[in-house]
Order: sequence, then structure tokens, then C-alpha cells
Amino acid sequence: MLIGILQTGLAPEALAPAMGDYPDMFAKLLAGHGFTFRTYKVVEGEFPASVTDCDGWLITGSRHGVYEDHAWIPPLEQFIRDSFVAHVPMVGVCFGHQIIAQAMGGKVERYAGGWAVGATDYDFGGEKLTLNAWHRDQVTEAPTAATVIATNDFCTNAALLYDDRALTVQAHPEFRPEFVDGLMKTRGKGLVPDEVMAEATAKLGAPLQDKTMAAQIAAFFKAPRSLQAKSA
Repeated sequence: MLIGILQTGLAPEALAPAMGDYPDMFAKLLAGHGFTFRTYKVVEGEFPASVTDCDGWLITGSRHGVYEDHAWIPPLEQFIRDSFVAHVPMVGVCFGHQIIAQAMGGKVERYAGGWAVGATDYDFGGEKLTLNAWHRDQVTEAPTAATVIATNDFCTNAALLYDDRALTVQAHPEFRPEFVDGLMKTRGKGLVPDEVMAEATAKLGAPLQDKTMAAQIAAFFKAPRSLQAKSA
């Protein structure tokens, strides 16, 4: 199964040589599930010719906000809506989670409650998953087409399911602890409050359920669709 990775941001230059860019992280996260990958740097204006060029789409995280004025954001939102109509499955992570929600009529804002960083617990319908987080923005109003499937006290709409067409999560299952540590030392200083970073640093060794989340993502991509993908 060919998954198109729609890359909406770039890993920090100081970290990428040793830890890889975001598409590399997703390839590692989903290794062993039978996928092949093709990357499109939408952050640089590179888009697929059609929503059916791949069997599914994965939208990455980004340092940008979905509400910012970038030339590539409106066409990405239209691509999301076209994929939804064509029943081509989509997975969105962090920025990807937010941009799918915004494209489908939800609301994304810079959260007044501040940052979530590092190992964070989420309630997936009674199952606790601990995943790494790195975000200040979040989905404050879910689209009517979405069902909330994970939450916590900090992030009400932590994961959303749009029937069999989109699965999105605010957390970063692809982020390893060493990458979160690197983000705190590069992008975090002066941006994330010291107390938030101190708490995240203390939890760097916490067990993560990233493999559980990866299995859920893989199962979603492979599930029979209610309609076969059709040309847009």
C-alpha cells in the first residue's frame, strides 16, 4: 500500500542529520506494516497531481499554524476535501490533525492554556495511551463530520475519526524522546515556559505507546472503505 506523506514542516536543521526529517520518522513508526512511502513537500508548494496518486495520505506536523497566511495552506485544505469526497483515507498528526479539522469546518486556535510537551496521557475510550506531544495550537471545535475518540483535561479534541475517511491525532507518535529533548533545546528555549520544559524533561524516560498508535494507524489505512476510492 502506497502512502503519500504530505510534508507540512521541516525538522530543525540541528536535529535532522542525526534523527531524520519528519517523513523518515513516520517511515520508522510504520515499519513492518507493509507500506511504501512517497513524500510531497507541500510546505514548499509540491502537491500530488491527484488525490488518487497514492492509496492513502499522511499529513505531518509543522512549526506553522493552520490559520497562518501561507500560499500552500488553501490548496492543502482543498486537497483534503477532495480526498474526503473520493474516500481516499487520510491520517493527520498534530498540524495534520488541525488542518484536516479546519478544512472540514472545525476551529483551530492558539490555546489559552499554553503548551503540551513530552510524554502525555490520552484517554482513547477507556484505554490510556502515553504519547509524545509538542503543541500550543489545538482543535477547539471539532467538525460535525468528526467523532472525538481521544481526549484529556488539556486537549478535549485529542483524536478525531471521520468515519472511514480520516483518522487524526494531536500527539506525535513519531517523535522519539531524544527528538523531543532536541526540540526543547532548539525551538523550545524562549518559546515554551521553563516549568513546562522541566516537567517534560523529567518524563523523557516514560514508557510510550507509540507502537499501539502505529498499529491503529496501519489498521485504519488497511480497513475496507465504505466506497472504493474514485478519481477526483
